[in-house]
Amino acid sequence: MLSRDEDILKAAEDWRKDGRGVALATVMETWGSAPRPVGSNLVIDAEGNFLGSVSGGCVEGAVVAEAMDVIEDGKPRMLEFGVADETAWKVGLSCGGTIRVYVEKVS
Repeated sequence: MLSRDEDILKAAEDWRKDGRGVALATVMETWGSAPRPVGSNLVIDAEGNFLGSVSGGCVEGAVVAEAMDVIEDGKPRMLEFGVADETAWKVGLSCGGTIRVYVEKVS
């Protein structure tokens, strides 16, 4: 079971106080089918540890990788991921969807 959003934000604060490089990813917008609602968070440290969820699967891995770059260079990023309805049907999903995720360094 995933932690509540408050736990995720508390972890970000605690990790930062411990001296870790930290980034926070937040679902900003969704269209169509999306596994996590707007406002969902994922906190990531510079070693790739994370807590929470913004999507799942390969999207989550891509967000973690981008977050590690954000920690290093300090530049926030808006990421967009999506799957077309036709592609979704072929892999067994009922419909496609798109999510937009904002990743920022916690300082």
